[in-house]
Amino acid sequence: MNKSVILKASLVLLLLLVPGWLNAEELTLFSLKDTAQGQDYSVKLQILLLMTVLSLIPALLMVLTSFTRIIIVLAILRQAMGLQQSPPNKILIGISLMLTMLIMRPVWQDMYQNAYKPFQAETIGLEEALLTAEKPLRAFMLRQTRESELRQVLLIANEPTTLTAEEIPFEVLMPAFVLSELTTAFQIGFMLFIPFLIIDLVVSSVLMSMGMMMLSPLIISLPFKLMVFVLADGWSMIAGTLAATFGMSP
Repeated sequence: MNKSVILKASLVLLLLLVPGWLNAEELTLFSLKDTAQGQDYSVKLQILLLMTVLSLIPALLMVLTSFTRIIIVLAILRQAMGLQQSPPNKILIGISLMLTMLIMRPVWQDMYQNAYKPFQAETIGLEEALLTAEKPLRAFMLRQTRESELRQVLLIANEPTTLTAEEIPFEVLMPAFVLSELTTAFQIGFMLFIPFLIIDLVVSSVLMSMGMMMLSPLIISLPFKLMVFVLADGWSMIAGTLAATFGMSP
C-alpha cells in the first residue's frame, strides 16, 4: 500500500479520536472544585499556570527584583574603567544574580513561609497563595519606586494619582519600578565615573605636557585605574554600596 495513503488514513483516525479524548472526564483541563477555602483550580490547570510562569521567569527577574540596577551599575563600572570585555558579560550576569538573590532573600523567605508552605499544606488555595506572595514583593517595589516615576506611569495608565499604596494596580507598579531602577542605576554610575574620569584627565594632561600627543591616554591610565580600584577594595565597596541602596546594611 502507498505510504501516503497510510499516512492520510492515520491522520483521519487521529482526528476522529481526538474529540473523544478531549471530552473524556479524566482529561478535563479547565475545572473548578469546591474546597473549604472556596473554589480551587484543577491540578492540570495549576500545572499549566506553573509552566507559563516558569517561561516568564527571566523577564520577571529583570522587572521585579534588584537585578536591573545591579547589572547596569556593573556595566557602567566596566565602561568607566576602560575595560571592554573584562569581566565578561557572563561573569557580570552571574555576580548580578548572586547579589540579587542575597538582596531579595527577605522577600523570598516571606513568600515561602506565608504563601508557598500553606499552599503546599493545602490550607489555602492557589489564588490566595498568589495574593499572599504578592504582598512582600509589592512592599519591596514600593520602597524602591520614586514618586515622580509612579505619578508618570499612573498618568499614562489613566489612573488617579491619589491612589494609596494598596490601591495601585500591580501592572502599573511594575513599569514605575523599572523606571525608578534605571534612574537610580544611572545616578550611581555617574558617581562611579567621576574618579576614573579624573585619572584620565590627569594622565592626558601629563602626556600633553610631555609632547606625547600620539600616545593614547587610555593605554597609560588603564593600569592606574586598575591599581586604584584594587587598592580601594573596589568590588567589596560596590557590593556594599548596592546593598545599602536597597536598605541593607553592608
